[in-house]
Amino acid sequence: MRMSQHFGETLRKPPAEADSPGYELLLRAGYIRPLAPGLFSYLPLGLRSLRKIEEILREELDGIGGQEIAMPVVQPAALWAESGRLDPAPRETAKLHEQEGRRWVIGPSHEQVAVDLVRSNVKSYRQLPVILYQIQTTFRDEARARGGLLRAREFTLLASYSFDRDHAGLEISHRRHREAFLRAFEHVGLRDVLAARGDSAAGESVSEELMLLLPTGDDRVARCRGCGYAANWRITRFAKPVPTGERPAALEKVATPGTESIASLAEYLGVPTTRTAKVVFFKATVPESKGVPQAADGSGEREVVVMALVRGDMEVSEAKLRAAVAARSLRPAEAAAIRAVGAEPGYASPIGLASAALIVVADDVVARTANLISGANEQGYHYRNVNHGRDYRADVVADIAAVAPDAPCEECGSPLTVEPCLEVGSLHRFEESYTARLGATYQAEDGSVRAVSMGSFGVGVGRILGCIAETHRDESGLRLPSSVAPFDIHLVQVQMKDETQSEVASGLHDQLTEAGWEVLWDDRDERPGSKFADAELVGCPVRVTVGKRAGEDVVEVQARSGGDSQDIAVAECATLIQRLWEVAG
Repeated sequence: MRMSQHFGETLRKPPAEADSPGYELLLRAGYIRPLAPGLFSYLPLGLRSLRKIEEILREELDGIGGQEIAMPVVQPAALWAESGRLDPAPRETAKLHEQEGRRWVIGPSHEQVAVDLVRSNVKSYRQLPVILYQIQTTFRDEARARGGLLRAREFTLLASYSFDRDHAGLEISHRRHREAFLRAFEHVGLRDVLAARGDSAAGESVSEELMLLLPTGDDRVARCRGCGYAANWRITRFAKPVPTGERPAALEKVATPGTESIASLAEYLGVPTTRTAKVVFFKATVPESKGVPQAADGSGEREVVVMALVRGDMEVSEAKLRAAVAARSLRPAEAAAIRAVGAEPGYASPIGLASAALIVVADDVVARTANLISGANEQGYHYRNVNHGRDYRADVVADIAAVAPDAPCEECGSPLTVEPCLEVGSLHRFEESYTARLGATYQAEDGSVRAVSMGSFGVGVGRILGCIAETHRDESGLRLPSSVAPFDIHLVQVQMKDETQSEVASGLHDQLTEAGWEVLWDDRDERPGSKFADAELVGCPVRVTVGKRAGEDVVEVQARSGGDSQDIAVAECATLIQRLWEVAG
């Protein structure tokens, strides 16, 4: 490929929208271009790398018995309704309406479509197990698009669905997918990936996330060096302190002016934060089964205010809280909504509150700890000696506290680390009620009719490219592994007006291409410094420079990963290229 004919120029300055180092380099090197927040066009360089990642994933999925299919992007809303996932649907799901009134869904995943295929084609145990997968463009209306390809709204997703006779078979499919994904990550140069327990959605029995340890990641994983436990920090359970057997003391109202934060309250009263109760408010959409009257539209849901109480030295885990109240959505509550249920922002407590629009959720440590300090629902006042069961009774008592670094592991007691990361893959097992609801059944060997056991496994292909850019770079540009680099060799001709250099470069380009190498030939009439800078920026594994020694049939060869350049005869350079390329793999 000649760069003079290549579409997609490099950029000298980082674009304003670049909010991570890898994203900046993908933009500057001409791999991608943004259309709108979370929406990107892949230029030739980026698409070549994306296709190589896809082929690596295909090889791994084919190796565990997967069969590739292609399913429609747009799905009938009726199919989602049949599965029970239309109302409510995941918040990133886009819904469409056709003129005749029919409803369609741009599904963030294809579980329903895959089940529909299986229920139409699988009748007997002899046809199981089966693994169906696709690599396709997917749209999710991501609320926090950031980091370029790291969290995009439209992206390429590998989605694989396994169907087995029973749970034992599903466990095998789950393990094989995990191993296949980890091998693929290793192949593309992502080596710091670990499997962690994930946040299970409705209908899922087991959820596992594959987390890349990444300083710029927007998620966190908690893990134990002692026993190997690992989980997304939002759902991590940890060994909590056992409250002392202190007897409840009399409730006492005290003036606490200017103490709207836990830190200021503890300082004013001269107590540790462990003696206080922290109150955090959210607005949530919950089912009527949580004590909320059915909505007027008959949906069985209502928006409520959720008051979450944790000990003052802890934080609320929104994932745990969402699970505790079975909330479809959860977001911070504004001051007006807090006051509407009788509470006072900064000085709130559940004491004396009674509202059908309020759900009080207490962390299990708060419910077991005597004589905490909490708000009095009055500006400038708090209560001493607040006790659950005597002074108030929570609607729900559950573990809703987020893990903190060095918290003791619930499994072995060793301190937990909490590290930044990014989810690069997910593995889910569905409850059999999900496939049974959709009629995905088969006749077992004993003649009985049973629901198939289903797993759903996914990898964001574009996100992988974004992660590679974050982890394989230096101050000059990308340093892509040979397995995913858009070209194997960046051939730089220093002077285009030098006929000898042109002859050597053209012959070398043809020779290497015929030998199976992918060559990007910089034949532009640009300054040598610009050409070398672009070669560093694009990040192909090997650079071959045709310069002043071309008349001697000698070229310069250097690995992008570093090391000294070597002058070598043209006839011998293919051997050196092979060695350097393999090291870059």
